Amino acid sequence: MSIPVFNCKNADDVMKAVKDYDVSFIQYWFLDILGTLKSFQITPNELEASFEEGMGFDGSSILGFCRIDESDMVAMPDPTTFQICSWRPSEKPVARMFCDVVNPDGSPFEADSRFVLKKVMGQAAEKGYTFYVGPELEFFLFADDQDTEILDAGGYFDAPPLDLGNNIRRDIIFALDAMGIQVEYSHHEVAPSQHEIDLRYQEGMKMADTAMTYRVVVKETARKHGCYATFMPKPIFGENGSGMHVHQSLFKNGKNVFYDASDEYHLSAEGKSYIAGILKHAPEFVAVTNQWVNSYKRLVPGYEAPVYIAWARRNRSALVRVPMYKPGKEAATRMELRCPDPAANPYLCFAVQLAAGLRGMEENYKLADPVEDDIFAMNDRQLKRNRIKALPGSLHEAAMNLKKSDFMKEVLGEHLHTALVENKIAEWDEYRTQVTEYELDKYLPIL
Repeated sequence: MSIPVFNCKNADDVMKAVKDYDVSFIQYWFLDILGTLKSFQITPNELEASFEEGMGFDGSSILGFCRIDESDMVAMPDPTTFQICSWRPSEKPVARMFCDVVNPDGSPFEADSRFVLKKVMGQAAEKGYTFYVGPELEFFLFADDQDTEILDAGGYFDAPPLDLGNNIRRDIIFALDAMGIQVEYSHHEVAPSQHEIDLRYQEGMKMADTAMTYRVVVKETARKHGCYATFMPKPIFGENGSGMHVHQSLFKNGKNVFYDASDEYHLSAEGKSYIAGILKHAPEFVAVTNQWVNSYKRLVPGYEAPVYIAWARRNRSALVRVPMYKPGKEAATRMELRCPDPAANPYLCFAVQLAAGLRGMEENYKLADPVEDDIFAMNDRQLKRNRIKALPGSLHEAAMNLKKSDFMKEVLGEHLHTALVENKIAEWDEYRTQVTEYELDKYLPIL
């Protein structure tokens, strides 16, 4: 049975689709504060009641949600996100819907990641802006989840037989297409056994939902091929890590707010202030876009990971890149933030970037000149002369910046801000007390 792409607008549309396609179960998806997917299944018999009342669950068991004495939470399904799961057997279809998490009285739960992104996008909408995002999520394919045994020794844009993941990427794209997710292109990445599938840009909330679905589809498809897909930022020492470059733009009245034909960079004043906001606040939000200890093993010079707070057009060593304008492509004018990794919570990742850009526009931040020289090749004196600073070098430094940021507390809300800071400090403390193989190999024989 072929699976249609649904465009449900309300509960009635969903219930009709479930009946017409004999859907056996509906998975209700939401996520914890770190972006870990949570899910439970209901039968079609419970569907109508769930649209009216939601489905209750124990919030105290979800990371960062609430204490045990205030544990009741409700998952309210979003009918516009209904799709049949393309990786499940078609003879007994299973569908999924994303949920908004609310309090028992029906008010939004302020630490729900979807709520945070909706809030920031609502602030943009009040000014007439629509936020579009196009992320590039890289991943590795390994033999299993126990070690980093690679499947091929291919490199950037290599074709088969060097690229042994081509068939897996193809099946991932087919599965995404079956759920209405448009793919622009795919290829082997720089590191061995590393891959990239680029998604067609969408409005911010749809893209956050899409990114979560993408991660599930990639992992499920890899599992069917007998291997393991990981979005871990830096799984292999000495090789490039996996990034999630985030292309973004604002539109108003159908026109690209970032574009200005008369500017030498084809960037409007609003676009420049938006980029300046991203650059200024990046040290404060990097604990959200790069939220794991391992994230900072990727964010080091020399592995195509941008750590220096600057912008450029051609230069990929800068934190922000503005792709060169092509005549007749005004709608494609955008900026690309290159530090985020694919293990981020996409809702919060997009929310903090949009908020930082909007703050830059509201307060008319001034954008410095682009830096087109290779920043990785600059010494400390050159960096200082060009006033180029670096992102935090560890999760601890990033978490401290997040903790001190009143702006991020405003964006995330006090509850979520506090929970994230506490979680990241706890992760750092757990990590820094470990005795690693590196230490044993280096020190045990000589000390």
